[in-house]
Amino acid sequence: MEQPSRAIRPHGIEEARKIATEAARVALENNGHDVLVLDISGQSAEFDFFVISTGTSRRQLHAISEQIDDALEKGMGDRRMGIEGYQESSWIVLDYGSLVVHLFDETTREYYDLESLWADGKRIPLEDLGLTPND
Repeated sequence: MEQPSRAIRPHGIEEARKIATEAARVALENNGHDVLVLDISGQSAEFDFFVISTGTSRRQLHAISEQIDDALEKGMGDRRMGIEGYQESSWIVLDYGSLVVHLFDETTREYYDLESLWADGKRIPLEDLGLTPND
């Protein structure tokens, strides 16, 4: 039995997982590093998944964010609800309702350490999503 999503804009856990998988795939294809998919559905009433990735430059972070937007809107019919940090480009946050994508430069990711902050979330191995890590 599928667990219902607790997110504000519920897709259901399986649909939210598909959207998170697509975002992670795009990050990997655009040479994102240390890509992580984190199931936080048990810890948050607002989001079901985080996708976290590190980029090496402002240009790369912009490209990843734009490609994720394109893939989720055109390929999955899911429109972004909000974006933060695009101009500063050290931490870009893309809000898709049940999914939040965090794109960091290395220093900022290390400083904020979301993986530890959300340590109760379940890390989903990329291989379990049919993806191959590039690190």
